[in-house]
Amino acid sequence: MATVTPDKVLDASGLNCPLPVLKTKKALEELQSGQILEVITTDPGAKADIPAFCSRTGHELIETVEEGGKIIFYLRKK
Repeated sequence: MATVTPDKVLDASGLNCPLPVLKTKKALEELQSGQILEVITTDPGAKADIPAFCSRTGHELIETVEEGGKIIFYLRKK
């Protein structure tokens, strides 16, 4: 279970590449620097895509949790 409290939650369940990353980018634009976004997805490709997005953009991937067929990412906006 995650130990992080998000400032915003994005449920991208049922969406496939590239939508989870695009929606993550848009959701992060709405946050202040240092705030945390929780991204919930069912797209297996997101396991590679979200960390790669963070590496490219400088946002911090705090934690990744897999439970019940969902992949949950916690990102801190740079």
